[in-house]
Amino acid sequence: MVLDAFSVRVALGVVTVTLLVLFCTSFHRTRSPYAGWWSLALMEFMVGNAAFLLNGSSHQQWANPLGNVLVVAGAFSVWAGARSLRDLKAVPWQLAIGPAVTALASILENPGTNVWSGGMVYLAMMTAGIALAAKDLWLIKASHSQVHKALSLAAGLLAAYYLGRWVVYVLEGPGGETFRTYFGPGPSGLVSMVLLVTVSFSMTALTSDQLIKGLKERAARDHLTGLLNRGTFLDLATTELNRLHSTGSGAAVVLADLDHFKAVNDEYGHGAGDVALRAFAEACAASVRSTDLIGRYGGEEFILFLPGATQDRAESIATEISRRMAATPTPDGVAFPTISYGVTSSIPAGADLTFMIEVADAALYSAKAQGRNRIVGADRLEAAIIADEARS
Repeated sequence: MVLDAFSVRVALGVVTVTLLVLFCTSFHRTRSPYAGWWSLALMEFMVGNAAFLLNGSSHQQWANPLGNVLVVAGAFSVWAGARSLRDLKAVPWQLAIGPAVTALASILENPGTNVWSGGMVYLAMMTAGIALAAKDLWLIKASHSQVHKALSLAAGLLAAYYLGRWVVYVLEGPGGETFRTYFGPGPSGLVSMVLLVTVSFSMTALTSDQLIKGLKERAARDHLTGLLNRGTFLDLATTELNRLHSTGSGAAVVLADLDHFKAVNDEYGHGAGDVALRAFAEACAASVRSTDLIGRYGGEEFILFLPGATQDRAESIATEISRRMAATPTPDGVAFPTISYGVTSSIPAGADLTFMIEVADAALYSAKAQGRNRIVGADRLEAAIIADEARS
């Protein structure tokens, strides 16, 4: 028995509209990117399947390619939603290439008379979009609810189904008995409906996970600069330093202070001071590796932890930060402050983070005493002396 495609598509439309309302409500409440992408995907699925209902009418010429393009776009929007759960973004060309190729194939295969115009490309793009979503859902970190694993399996099964549709389509075409019975519009609509219902059960858990993760991330960072706050920095740096010492590796610490920062606030206003702080944070982020840690230590003072960096390398990074800061465009009439640095490394055996910060702080004090706008490093022989001076 062949399922009635029209009836299944109407039922799928009802389910899609219901879920679209739920997802849009969730997105309005939480602003979760995952809920936002799924709302867009459901809108694309709904309008695309509505376009397919015009097959056999005088509107088929434009409605059939439009339906193909929108449904494929929906599959890639699902993928973008899955990537958002991993804090990744899909660039526009990645989302556009599938629908664009599908549109071209559909237009070239007589859509006015052929309801399967562009069918082979359409099925291939659907397989690709859903398979990519399944992969990214599976790779979500374990800190999230494990519901993503079930959703990944559901998406994987749907991708396998579309791959089967594509294989049978290539082998016997859309008019073949196997294709019409198991892979035609009716059966595929039923399978899609089951997937959408599965997604509805996972929506709340995954959206809540994303929201909680975002709140934790904001709590761990300074609201002005986006850098790690002091407590989070110290926790992460301590853990990393212990790991490095266990493997016989070292690290470097850089303390940086914006010179005469109060004068910037006094002369130009606190808005200009905020711009200077953000500019320095951006200069730091552009000068270090993704594995390095940067924190706002307090006020106009910043701290960097550089795993595996030597003293010379850390001082070179400080020089690069100052160069980038000096090259940053400033608001009209505003002059950004220069920077003083204190630098040390963990070469002395058993040096913990507190000791390293003391040494770097003493070196920073020395830089200020020497006239500011300079880098003072505490090497292996000087570290203990400078630390003693800092304590006295």
